[in-house]
Amino acid sequence: MADYKALQVKLKALAGREWDMAAIEARCRAAVAAGFSRKLPGADEALRDRERILARVELRAEEYNYFAGNCARGTALAVMEEFGLGSVEVLRALSPFPGFGSTGWMCGGVTGGLAAIGLYRGSDDLGDFESMGAAMGMAKQFMERFGEAVGAYTCPKIQEDVVFGRYMDPGASPENMARFEQEKGFEKCSMLPGIGARIATDIILGDIIKNA
Repeated sequence: MADYKALQVKLKALAGREWDMAAIEARCRAAVAAGFSRKLPGADEALRDRERILARVELRAEEYNYFAGNCARGTALAVMEEFGLGSVEVLRALSPFPGFGSTGWMCGGVTGGLAAIGLYRGSDDLGDFESMGAAMGMAKQFMERFGEAVGAYTCPKIQEDVVFGRYMDPGASPENMARFEQEKGFEKCSMLPGIGARIATDIILGDIIKNA
């Protein structure tokens, strides 16, 4: 069950955070420019440094979302950078995913996290059903854990129950977006990419350790 008290503490911290936009932008652009060469940790490192890795990925997902204003891309990029997964084309493909195409459905923290898991455990071979099954199993675990952490998966439910007390629908109109920004929506909603990226990373680390 979601710890709503802890979530409110986190939201307050994000709303009051001093965001170094220049530094965040520089890191984000450097990560993309460097490319994504697969660099998975060994099982010993994954076990020893697990909490440090999780904290780093969570923070980067929050920051990348705040800079890019895109929860799906921010979530995925933080995990992609950590493990060297995918390519810039993946980030391009995730461009319309916030609010599931602005329809108010699936949170980008979910879609970005699932994309990262697919990049890690999926296969280029469409007939590789073993890899697909493994990826689906990890995806199911991700969905269960995200639901436990947040209490919902869709933007309206998350915004109403957790973030604002109502659904602000920022993509519906310039006026809605203005209100969203006034209530520090980009700062607060960075919590969801952080949660999604952290869960996806933890599942990947667990898989590395298990299969060592």
